[in-house]
Amino acid sequence: MYACSPRWRADWIGEKDLERILTQLSETIQPSRLGARYVGLNHGLHFTGGEPFLNFELLVRAVEKAHELRIPSIFVETNSFWCINDREAMDRLERLRNAGLHGLLVSVNPFILEEVPFERTERAINFGRKVFGSNAMVYQETFLNQFRSHQLKGTLQFERYLQLFGPDGFSRAELLPLGRANYELARFYEKHPADEFFGVKCVESLTRQWHVHVDNYGNYLPGYCGGISLGDARELSSVCTERDLEGLRVLGALATGLGELYKLAREDFGYSPLADGYVSGCHLCLDIRRHLVHETDQFEELEPKEFYAQLHSGRSNSVESR
Repeated sequence: MYACSPRWRADWIGEKDLERILTQLSETIQPSRLGARYVGLNHGLHFTGGEPFLNFELLVRAVEKAHELRIPSIFVETNSFWCINDREAMDRLERLRNAGLHGLLVSVNPFILEEVPFERTERAINFGRKVFGSNAMVYQETFLNQFRSHQLKGTLQFERYLQLFGPDGFSRAELLPLGRANYELARFYEKHPADEFFGVKCVESLTRQWHVHVDNYGNYLPGYCGGISLGDARELSSVCTERDLEGLRVLGALATGLGELYKLAREDFGYSPLADGYVSGCHLCLDIRRHLVHETDQFEELEPKEFYAQLHSGRSNSVESR
C-alpha cells in the first residue's frame, strides 16, 4: 500500500517534532466506540512505519507522551520481526503497556511472510493477547488462517505462496490497490485505459477526517494516499482549514478530476500512459505522480520524495523476487 523497504534511510522522527504533533492531535483524536481504553482500526492513535519496533526506545517514549496527553485508544502496528523468543516478546509488550499502550495490531500477510518467520508472528499474537486481551488485533485473519491451515514454519517466498494457495488466496482478503501493489501485483488484476478513470474525483479522499497519517517528516497524509502531503502537521491549524490551491497544481487537479491531472502531466511534462493500462484510478494517479517527481521538483505537495524512489526499480509488472 505504501513503499516500505529496508533501503529507506533511518530518518526517525525527532522527539521535539513528535511532541509538537501529538500535542496538536490530542485535541482531535476520537476514541474507540467501546471507550478510550479500547482500540479499533479507524479510531484512536496508532504508531506504525515501516516498522516501529526497529527503534523500540523511541516507540516507548512516543507511547509515554501520548499517554501523558491523554490520547485515547493508543495501539502499535508490527510485523513481529522482533519476537525472537518468549521472554523478548513478553518484556517488550509489558513495557509498552506500562508506558500507556492500550493495544497491539499484528500484521499478517504473504509479503511479511517472505521475511519474517511465521513462528514470530504467532508469538506476537499469543503474547499480545496475554498482555492486551481483546485489544490485540490481527490484520488480516484470512491470511493467519491460511498459514495455520498449512502449519507453516519459517519464511515463504511469494511465488511459493501462490503455488500453495493460488491467486485467489489473497484475492479473498482485503488488498488495497495502492502504492507498490499497483506495480508488483498488477498481473493479477484486470486493467483499463487511462480515460476510464478521468471522471474520478479525489476530494472526499483528500479531505476525510478519519484514518489519516502523519509521517516521520511531519507530512500530513490524507487517508491512504502515500506520496501526497496536505502540509506540515507541526502546524496542524494551517492544514485543517480551507486551502488556496492556486500554487498546488496537483492537489487542484485531483480536486477537479483525474482527467485534469493526466492533462497536466501529459501536456506539460511529457507523461506517457502505461501500454497495458491501470488497475484503478489510484494506480493512474500514482503513476502520474511518480512521473512528475522524476521530471520536476516544483510540486511541494508530492512528499516525501523517498516514497516515489522506493516504489519499484522499473515499470514492469513482474513480482520482485528477493
